[in-house]
Amino acid sequence: MIVVGVSHTTAPIDVREKLAFRPWEALHVLARLSGDGLIREGVVVSTCNRTEIYAVEQNDDSVARISTLLSDRLGGDAAGFVYVRRDREATSHLFEVAAGLDSMILGEAQIHGQVKDAWEECRAASGPILNRMFQSALLAASRAREETGIGRGAASVSSAAVQLAKKIFGGLSGRRAMILGAGDVAELALECLLSEGVRVAIVANRTHERARSLAERHGATAMHYDQSWESLRDVDVLICSTASPHPVVTVERVRGAVAARGDRPLCILDIALPRDVDGAVGDLDNVFLYDLDDLRAAAAANLEQREEDVPAARAIIAAEVQKYWDWVAGLAAVPVVREFRDEMDRLRSTELAAAFRRLGPLSPEQAEAIEYFSKSLMNKFLHEPSIRLKAAAANGRGLGVVDAARYLFALDDKPADVRERASPAQDGFSQIGREPTDIG
Repeated sequence: MIVVGVSHTTAPIDVREKLAFRPWEALHVLARLSGDGLIREGVVVSTCNRTEIYAVEQNDDSVARISTLLSDRLGGDAAGFVYVRRDREATSHLFEVAAGLDSMILGEAQIHGQVKDAWEECRAASGPILNRMFQSALLAASRAREETGIGRGAASVSSAAVQLAKKIFGGLSGRRAMILGAGDVAELALECLLSEGVRVAIVANRTHERARSLAERHGATAMHYDQSWESLRDVDVLICSTASPHPVVTVERVRGAVAARGDRPLCILDIALPRDVDGAVGDLDNVFLYDLDDLRAAAAANLEQREEDVPAARAIIAAEVQKYWDWVAGLAAVPVVREFRDEMDRLRSTELAAAFRRLGPLSPEQAEAIEYFSKSLMNKFLHEPSIRLKAAAANGRGLGVVDAARYLFALDDKPADVRERASPAQDGFSQIGREPTDIG
């Protein structure tokens, strides 16, 4: 199992926005990797702060090919930005991501939903191993948030953006603000603005119905997208959070409104990825432009409180990671026990047949007694190893013991067709076990 990716800890925003995947692109990439025999299962998590490909490997070239894929998408060598985690480390990483422990804004709540959405969108390419891992990660993240204070304070990109605007103006009470976009992040930004006493809040979106629905829920004003540019002359704060693949706030669209504002400053907070605002907009007079990478300092005020809860949150994560790997070890142990017993029974049958030939004619009762004796003796020999192998799966030592059993009894030395008949699932990452139930 691997995760190959980049995040705000390794790559600046201009790199992250080039590597961002839309859902259909993620499925296309996973299908390619699977079709090339590189992965068995895959999920792409792509948010404003990270692009990560989680996969159950099919061969040793998986990491190199995924890294090359990211480099191709970047249009340059991505090696300096990419990290790789394997097995237990990959699991721990996902659990921490889902809990907001690896977020730019520690403890942010939105990442939980983003991870769940990414998993659901990739279900066609995932399977039992990753489905169970993502399910466990979401449950662990929920526990961490419910049982600790990891999410207290300004724990979202939207709230951090509003706090930054508040700092710039010395308060937002009575100010006018406009939000470009009508998704979940935009809605949270709207709630934060209204809680700070913003007098007029405007929601603009390409789909006016969505803008109107969001505005009505919060007592704001909806506006058609094409009319929003004129309104820039009247607002103090513009928060941008659309899903556009290209900048929509351009110098041409902003320049006229800025000229009509006189000396009044305009604060633009671009919390989209890819970015919504052309960087040249920040060069206009009295325009203060901030993007995702500028929000770290704004979140620092509440960081100290949340950091106090990190050890407790990590303890919860560690316990849930252990549970998941106990399950993985069990997947490996059960088929090996079966394969082990099948191999021993094959040897028993072969030796018994040879013994019957040496003994000569026997009555049915005698043959049955010898057959019973051979099976009983084999079962007694295999009972303790079978019990201990299964027990090892429950205490975290399953994978190591399974490997030892395979080696000691030469299970991997059998012809491939025999191994396949004996055990359809040859290791902990094979397609066995029931599909886990969905969350929520």
